[in-house]
Amino acid sequence: MNEQFIQRLSIDWNKIEQSSYLRKIEAIKDLDELVFEKPITFFVGENGSGKSTLLEALAIACGFNPEGGTKNYSFSTYDSHSQLHEAIRVSKGFRKAKWGYFLRAESFYNVATKEEEYADLVHPSEKYHEKSYGESFLALAQNQLRPNGLYLFDEPEAALSPQRQLTLLMEICSCAGQGSQFIIVTHSPILLGIPNAQIISFDDGAVHPCEYEDTESYKVTEMFINHREILLKRLLSE
Repeated sequence: MNEQFIQRLSIDWNKIEQSSYLRKIEAIKDLDELVFEKPITFFVGENGSGKSTLLEALAIACGFNPEGGTKNYSFSTYDSHSQLHEAIRVSKGFRKAKWGYFLRAESFYNVATKEEEYADLVHPSEKYHEKSYGESFLALAQNQLRPNGLYLFDEPEAALSPQRQLTLLMEICSCAGQGSQFIIVTHSPILLGIPNAQIISFDDGAVHPCEYEDTESYKVTEMFINHREILLKRLLSE
């Protein structure tokens, strides 16, 4: 039985303009429905394949601010999101999330700034700007993770060292074990290694399920580690 907060999304392409660039993104232009089967789902694929575009649209359709934060965040530094969220229909399960957060690497600075502005005596600021980028990014993620929550993360590994990625991996697994759901865009072979996660690839011009060992993140990393000298010699001699 599917017990996820978000069980599926569907796209009504009649609500997307014929001239929209969304219709030119190979992986999603023919996507009608996507089912979320596990507490942790990863979107993987090459840059520009549409995975962050879909995650952003899903986040907005679920009530999150386009630049990130909780559903209580309401601000706009630069209005760049697509109209895809207007065409998305979200099918929800019988459970209701008690908390949620949309975390984006590219707009983290803006969200951290807004967090300070929203602070008061009851909710003091965590002062993320006073920490290093990696420390503040991980601290924000850890501070927001709670049982029975819905979390949409866009490239959370961007600011994290491999060791800190392992820390985040443990936090995600622990939180998912307490009834939370995660949908994560990532290039990290470390995060992708979470057992029993659902991996959805946006490569090869279509959205499709993918095994961990078949992700480009894994294959390229494995090839570099096992054949570093040969690979570098070939690349740098060209």
